Amino acid sequence: MNKFEALGLDNAIVRAVTELGFESPTPIQEKTIPALLNADTDLVALAQTGTGKTAGFGLPLISKIDFTSRDTQALIMCPTRELCMQITRDLQNYTKYINGAHIVAIYGGASIDNQTRDIKRGAQIVVATPGRMVDMIDRRRVNLSSVKVAVLDEADEMLNMGFKEDLDTILSQTPEEKNTWLFSATMPDEVLRISKNYMENPVEITAGVKNQGNDNIEHIYYVVQARDKYAALKRIADSNPDIFAIVFCRTRIETQEIAESLIKDGYGADSLHGDLSQAQRDQVMKRYRSRSLQMLVATDVAARGIDVNDVTHVINYNLPDEIENYTHRSGRTARAGKKGVSICIINMKEVGKIRIIERIIKKKFIQGTIPTGFEACEKQLFSLVSKIHNVEVNEAAIEAYMPKIYDELKDLSKEDIIKRFVSTEFNRFLDYYKNAPDLNASVGRERSSQPGITKLFINLGEMDSLDRNSLREYISEVSGVDLNSITNVEVKGSFSFVEVKSEVAEIITGTFKNQRYNNRSVRIESRGNKETGEGRTRDRGRGSYGGGERRSFGGNRGGYGGGDRRGSYGEKKSYGNSDRADRGERRDREYGDKKKSYSGEKSFSKGSASGGGDRKSNFSREKRPRKQF
Repeated sequence: MNKFEALGLDNAIVRAVTELGFESPTPIQEKTIPALLNADTDLVALAQTGTGKTAGFGLPLISKIDFTSRDTQALIMCPTRELCMQITRDLQNYTKYINGAHIVAIYGGASIDNQTRDIKRGAQIVVATPGRMVDMIDRRRVNLSSVKVAVLDEADEMLNMGFKEDLDTILSQTPEEKNTWLFSATMPDEVLRISKNYMENPVEITAGVKNQGNDNIEHIYYVVQARDKYAALKRIADSNPDIFAIVFCRTRIETQEIAESLIKDGYGADSLHGDLSQAQRDQVMKRYRSRSLQMLVATDVAARGIDVNDVTHVINYNLPDEIENYTHRSGRTARAGKKGVSICIINMKEVGKIRIIERIIKKKFIQGTIPTGFEACEKQLFSLVSKIHNVEVNEAAIEAYMPKIYDELKDLSKEDIIKRFVSTEFNRFLDYYKNAPDLNASVGRERSSQPGITKLFINLGEMDSLDRNSLREYISEVSGVDLNSITNVEVKGSFSFVEVKSEVAEIITGTFKNQRYNNRSVRIESRGNKETGEGRTRDRGRGSYGGGERRSFGGNRGGYGGGDRRGSYGEKKSYGNSDRADRGERRDREYGDKKKSYSGEKSFSKGSASGGGDRKSNFSREKRPRKQF
């Protein structure tokens, strides 16, 4: 007997999942499927990302649906359009051999009229994002009075994105006697509260430990100087020739910049963020799933619901503000029992945050060493040799060309042919990594102590709608110094650090003494002075990665702590990286919705990284040789 059949599933469902390659149920499936099949009950289930939660609720849900009826009997809520579409595809696969099954996805960014027509055809199961479902309710285009089961998938993320009011609105349109099934990868207090509000004596199932990471993921962190993060990202990619990764960034603007930089430097990359249209997002994901891309650069919310097989690495270009997001990020790899690597590229001051993450996910990080240029070249060389050795030869197609090839190479020995063929590709990597610097930083060593570099503090940052490029240009414009003299910019919420060549430091500080920006005074001074004055960051009690209140140049910063989290820098939550892609067009909360430069409005290109504008990045533009093999 098939192991899924032994759980009590119908033959039609068992046949479908068998064809999908399902051999044995995962731990969460073993627990949830019998519990939901054998009783009409509410359920709270905790399971890590990638452990098969969709089948865990989808298979018993299908078994409870009357597919001879056209009424909507089940509603599945999830935070993002990508996850919405993924769940819909999975359920359609599970119901392949069930006549009359109709499953509809409802999400923002697509035609609401088309989605309305799909529901009117008779959708027994509706999978939806909260914003678009509220729109459907407001327009009276959906009837939820026959719903028997409501599923809240990724409940923690929906609450983190601010969908609580929307969920209240939606669930109020469903019958009180329905069953509610709540599935989540993490179980913060907000999720526990929602279970009390919407459920009655729910069955509680756990597969794994609260907030604990996947056992098949290796966690590595690299300590580098802030200015070397992008170079470190490239070095990591070159040292893993078969890399198939997701790179997580803080904001949409940074996501776009890094993806554009990778493309210009010869990598197969693109971005995924809330400014892309649905068609653009679909195109990016199509390229990524087909492995036309090596690296997908994404914001946290844009990447939720990405269910792509064989992701080798998750790279945290920035640490997430919320600890739960680290669990979700790393869960993009090592899916379905496979192994994966989660990498954090951090600066020297963030080592303590790694220790906090270790305690919460109950996994030990390994401190890695950024490979040398020689090591990266060696990896690329042997990857090329392996590809040559394993390439499939089309004998029929190449046969006609072989006589001329043999004649051209007749004066070369076998050893010479091998050396020259390999060198055709490899010489470019040797040139690229010639005199490559060591990117590893020693904890406690300040970059600004380097000869000829001065680190400045300026009281402008993301709250002033500035990013690293616009701030760099602003300082250059006001002071008259060359852009190349401003070597690095690190933008924070309400302030920034700027590294400049020492010979221009006094020029910059002098010209900014009476400067105003958006009707307020601008202060820019040597960081050494700021360390002893009011600009020093003071940690007291809870705060970002700690607990309690942290005061940093004004504003309460919430983070990895707990207690009364008020969000970063005033009213904004986390880093503002709550990419709400629903509710009509979208309700993005990320920094940079409307960026202003020092001279007025600044237009940033939107769209996929490969098609966006003429905006120049502050990253190194040294060209990496494009692979031809």
